[in-house]
Amino acid sequence: MSSTSSSQNRGPLAPQREVGRQRVADLIEAAAAVIQERGFEAATMAEIAARAEAKIGSLYRFFPNKEAITDALMEHQAGILRTEYDAIHARAANATPEELADILIDLLVKLHPQTRGFAALIDSRTDSTAVRQRFRAQTLAGIKTALTTCAPGLDDKEADDIAAVVLNNMKTMVGMTTKDAPTSPGAPDQLRLMTRLYLAAKLAPARSL
Repeated sequence: MSSTSSSQNRGPLAPQREVGRQRVADLIEAAAAVIQERGFEAATMAEIAARAEAKIGSLYRFFPNKEAITDALMEHQAGILRTEYDAIHARAANATPEELADILIDLLVKLHPQTRGFAALIDSRTDSTAVRQRFRAQTLAGIKTALTTCAPGLDDKEADDIAAVVLNNMKTMVGMTTKDAPTSPGAPDQLRLMTRLYLAAKLAPARSL
């Protein structure tokens, strides 16, 4: 195996000094910005290095390929989402379906500065890494748990389907807010209303079971 191939197959380098940890944080933030703008497939290591104002060699020193830095980004964002979902789950039992709809539809908008590139990562190619698959699963599981906490009688399979619909609404709301998706001044309010009505229809009957 060549030295280049060996380097590309190694895992990310964990920095031991504060200056290195800050450099890694800057590179991950740059990756989030580039992936948000360009999508996972189109983003390049050169663009990520340029956005971080780093030499390409510095990027490759810590992350041997785009998959490695993307996995690090998802691990970082997964921690942020996990904390938020824990708080949502604590509120869901006493929330009405409409209140839960507002909480969920606003979640990614609120977290957008910390979770840039989320939609592109969730929607990236199917031959994804284990980290990317786990990231998707965690996201849907967090929504599903909120739904079933609010409506304990909800059918498990239906909860999976509703979680997928809500996630797509959440991503659309971010796109409308950042103007990355087709929108109009009143469209976000309409999406919010649609989500409220949808969850009210789906969850209310399961709250009384």
